[in-house]
Amino acid sequence: MRALFEYDDVLNRPVEAFYFDTRKNHLPVENHLHYFIEVIYMYEGSIAVICNDKRYELKCGDMIFMPPLATHAIYRLSEENCRYAVIKFSADRIRLHGDYLPGISSLFQDPSLSKNLPIFFPEGSLKDYDAGKFCVKCIEELAEKKYGYDSILYSAISEYLVTLLRYWHEAGYDESLKPFDNSKEYTIHNIILYIGEHLDENISVSDLAEMCHMSYSYFAKTFHKLYGQSCKEYMEFLRLSKAENLLLFTDYDLNYISEETGFADCSHFIRVFKKKYEMTPKRFRKENRGNA
Repeated sequence: MRALFEYDDVLNRPVEAFYFDTRKNHLPVENHLHYFIEVIYMYEGSIAVICNDKRYELKCGDMIFMPPLATHAIYRLSEENCRYAVIKFSADRIRLHGDYLPGISSLFQDPSLSKNLPIFFPEGSLKDYDAGKFCVKCIEELAEKKYGYDSILYSAISEYLVTLLRYWHEAGYDESLKPFDNSKEYTIHNIILYIGEHLDENISVSDLAEMCHMSYSYFAKTFHKLYGQSCKEYMEFLRLSKAENLLLFTDYDLNYISEETGFADCSHFIRVFKKKYEMTPKRFRKENRGNA
């Protein structure tokens, strides 16, 4: 029997987007939960989704939004082929503008705030919003990874989330949608927001632990358990990912890139980059610029 909790690499893959087709994949998907928000949009056939002990039947054009840590399973309703889009993303990476909007991560940290929010959206219930087009955009952008794809991806997700917030607000769920300022109060669940915003600074794990009101050892252990790698490994991954984009899509020199990504100096940047990619940043840029 598989474990109920499904580990997702929210740090290395904060967004996943793909098509599920029973011509290639198999149903049912057994009961499980994860830290991602998961969206399913039906294109063909019909399925049953059991989410937190409630049953929803989806047909073409229907959509379901499953919050983080919602226990869910998926079954087919007939022998006909089923095809649907799956979009998974970390709520911690989404920052909506507007001080009257709730923080997406904080909205779902307390299940009592969101347990009454409707998560099933029959075709046409979101008025003029095209959820199918949103899913296609996410899948294509993530697959092609063209210049600025990550900005377009998060912009599309933000628009999608605001559409849901607007729907809930107009339906009268104001109590659940009160704004929550999580910019000054960090927990182990949203500390990656701070890391991402201060990547060019000298961030220490001990400082992060203090911000989360944890001891260094407990923070380090909990971070690894939650995200599958150490906090130092994550910061190095994030810096290298940012450096990779700067190498591919800009002409900045290595000194600038090393400063912008928070490495101690250029030689440290080159050493760490070469260890991961088995080539220098200059060679990486030369060999991959034509593919970007």
